[in-house]
Amino acid sequence: MKLIKRNDIITVAIDSPAAAGAGTQAKLIAKHFNLQQLDTGRIYRVIGKLKIKNPKKFNHSLVKKKINVLKIKDLIDKSLLSDAVATSASIIAKDKMIRKIVHNFQLHCAFNPPKKFSGSVLDGRDITSVVMKNAMFKFFITANIKTRALRRYKELKMINQTLTYKEVLKSIKKRDKSDYNRKISPLRKTRDSILINTTNLTKRSCFLKIKKIMDRKLKA
Repeated sequence: MKLIKRNDIITVAIDSPAAAGAGTQAKLIAKHFNLQQLDTGRIYRVIGKLKIKNPKKFNHSLVKKKINVLKIKDLIDKSLLSDAVATSASIIAKDKMIRKIVHNFQLHCAFNPPKKFSGSVLDGRDITSVVMKNAMFKFFITANIKTRALRRYKELKMINQTLTYKEVLKSIKKRDKSDYNRKISPLRKTRDSILINTTNLTKRSCFLKIKKIMDRKLKA
């Protein structure tokens, strides 16, 4: 499918390690600036879940079929937040062919959002470095590991009452190692990305910081 690019749209690329708050900020940015939001990690979680459900039938052709009919609203599914799905997702995310299939879907969302939107905001692990290299705005959102583990623990505790903070911390450490060290599209801060550390920031104060940066450039 040929990529059609819309001109004069706002494009925002966000990269971050797990549970740094990038997804929350992407939602706030999308709402305020009327942008289509895509949490790209959720696409890999959809494929990770597909692999868990179809271990014997799982192949690139099945992934392609799934992505061809995938809608952004399908990514809201709560079951995608489970630890098993996250682990499966981080394994399949290392597959070059799967990344290529997902990459095309991401490009379409980034540069050809529906006409009702003024642009797009994508968050993930390789958005600033691979998917949206020429985005109008590029952010790298992070926080210290204990803060991130606590945030994820509070989020997951609602789904799984028996989960412990220690387990979540271990899982985040493992995820970081995988994200930063994988051979294909590792997580890294690009030189032109603005670093935002959310360790001591509220959701609101973090958003206001980003909004100020965006407003300045958009008004210019």
